[in-house]
Amino acid sequence: MSYYHDPKMEKIFEILKEPKSLEELHLPGVFVKDLILKIIANHNTVKTSRINEITGLHWDIIKESLTELEKDGFCAPVSGGFLFSSIEYSVTKKGREKSRTISEDNPYIGIAPVNYEDYYLIMETQIKNRYPIRIPHEVVENTFKEVVGVEYAKESLIESCIIGKGVFIYGQPGTGKTFILGKMPDLLPPLLIPKFIEFGGMVIQIYDPDFHKECEEQPEDPRWVKICAPFVLTGAELSLNKLETNYNPNKGVYETSPIIKANGGVLLIDDLGRQRDDHELILNRLIVPMENKKDVIYVRGIPVIFHSHFIPAFSTNLDISIMDEAHLRRAPLHIFLKTPKLGDVQEVFKRNLDAIGEKYDEEVLKRFVNVYDDTENGGEGLQPSFAHARDVAQICQAVRINRDKDVVDREVLDEALEKHVLIALQRMRIDIAQVMRKTRSFRVRTAQINEAYHALLKYGANKISYESESLIVDLDDSVTPVQLVEYLHNKGIEVDRIDLIAESEKELRRTILEYD
Repeated sequence: MSYYHDPKMEKIFEILKEPKSLEELHLPGVFVKDLILKIIANHNTVKTSRINEITGLHWDIIKESLTELEKDGFCAPVSGGFLFSSIEYSVTKKGREKSRTISEDNPYIGIAPVNYEDYYLIMETQIKNRYPIRIPHEVVENTFKEVVGVEYAKESLIESCIIGKGVFIYGQPGTGKTFILGKMPDLLPPLLIPKFIEFGGMVIQIYDPDFHKECEEQPEDPRWVKICAPFVLTGAELSLNKLETNYNPNKGVYETSPIIKANGGVLLIDDLGRQRDDHELILNRLIVPMENKKDVIYVRGIPVIFHSHFIPAFSTNLDISIMDEAHLRRAPLHIFLKTPKLGDVQEVFKRNLDAIGEKYDEEVLKRFVNVYDDTENGGEGLQPSFAHARDVAQICQAVRINRDKDVVDREVLDEALEKHVLIALQRMRIDIAQVMRKTRSFRVRTAQINEAYHALLKYGANKISYESESLIVDLDDSVTPVQLVEYLHNKGIEVDRIDLIAESEKELRRTILEYD
């Protein structure tokens, strides 16, 4: 037994033995016969072994259903040997007409679904008393072995998983928000889910291989699957419609929403505030399933309750004020990912070079850090970023191969840095996220010119030039004279006067052309 396969999971495995009769299957006999008939009609002639492979049904159930279909004149055996698994069945004219009729109502062909009541009972058993969780130390260590630094963030994520409460993470682009949130499911226990559910003769899809990763141990009943705690990631493409369960007429299934797919795991709304639909509407849609741990879908107009016991995670590059109090109560833990430390960025760069098998000079690591070091220390003063570390390592590989070199040296790195678009923009002092905003030009009069110059550089000035007894400073339009005075005063710099002398649009395209 282990954290990922505990006594409760073993007990459920014992319950989920493969059904050997229609009574044990808990599905209407008509539904099963219709499913098998559609398979025969779709193939025209098909072996019973293929029917078993598609439906996951026990041989006894297949044999019983085929006997009744044959007796009703819908199919007939046409060839085969002594073994039942080798017998081929062909559809009759009557069977094809019948198949066409039932396919118009329900075209689903695939593995036999699980009865809705069975799903609800098994899921309730797993989710009940799931939290708080005691996460073993070795699980924590293994989960975060690839994560450099950010110890405070790791602690919050661990505590989020222990009590099953949501988390709000924010910070500058490239600080590793999505990466570290993607580690959360490894802290959670696995889950047993049905691949498909039958309700009122219709089929609802639960299992999604895009989000559900299968575990090594699997139950005897092939209609169920043991998965790692799911991590359902949605981003700027998320819309209100995608948060609903929708019917797919081509497949004949209701495709469940991210809300239901994330049950037992983590639902991440990434890039919050960049969705086409108003993010307030999206957050409001999530309140009920976050609060009640249940969501309702409609199958032919009938409301059906599904479990939605997920941990909500919200990530944004914008300010924390993007969420109001009602929403933040559902994600009470927060993480502000600060600017990465230079040593951590260097370590991530090194790890990425190692991961792709690149050899490099030791000087390359020092040169990479120099890009982000303060100008006072001889660096370029760019914004450190874990994303840059990953991307530049990969570009280095491309440049090294293209230059027919054996190792990544300083020349290769410098060329890779020049080709990274965000680094190029930073070198031009262009913040791509702020391009659509205006620039304000201030005249700052002070006797402490040099001190003010260095302080304003750290404040994020786009440009600074000298005048007699004053500085001309370009800053984003969100900055006011009062804020400037307060900031400089806190730095011990006395200001005689600050004037707003100009306001202009930022021009990214022209700047790039001039730079080239």
